[in-house]
Amino acid sequence: MSDMTIQPTAKFVKAGAILAAIVFLGLEIMCLVWWIDKAGGAWVMALPPLVLLWPAARALKRRFIKTTITGDRLRYEVGVTAKSTRTIQLSKVQDVRVDQRLMQRLWKVGDLSIETAGETSRLVLHNVDNPQTLADEIMNRAQHGTAAG
Repeated sequence: MSDMTIQPTAKFVKAGAILAAIVFLGLEIMCLVWWIDKAGGAWVMALPPLVLLWPAARALKRRFIKTTITGDRLRYEVGVTAKSTRTIQLSKVQDVRVDQRLMQRLWKVGDLSIETAGETSRLVLHNVDNPQTLADEIMNRAQHGTAAG
């Protein structure tokens, strides 16, 4: 089987960027119309670019979360400056649960919870596209790994 890489969806980042751009333009227009004539109003023009920091931070965070399924292992990596990696043997996967809140259902994304034998904590992959398809694929690979081993 080929390797599979799973990352959080970019849908929320794109929607946030569009919303931030609309707010940015609105603030720029307000600044130009109302505040530029007032004393000290020019510094207000520095505020709209700050709105764009929110989607930029979300995009950066998304970039540094990655789950890779290679052979009989699932590797979860997270971190920007420091990196944390968790490796799970697929043969030990007991349960994969899909949770979807209302907004996630509308956007066709969800959270995957992976539980393994002998582990006390679940691995949760937040906001992944097509979560049920991914859950089925992980369970299929886990069963094939068990049958082969």
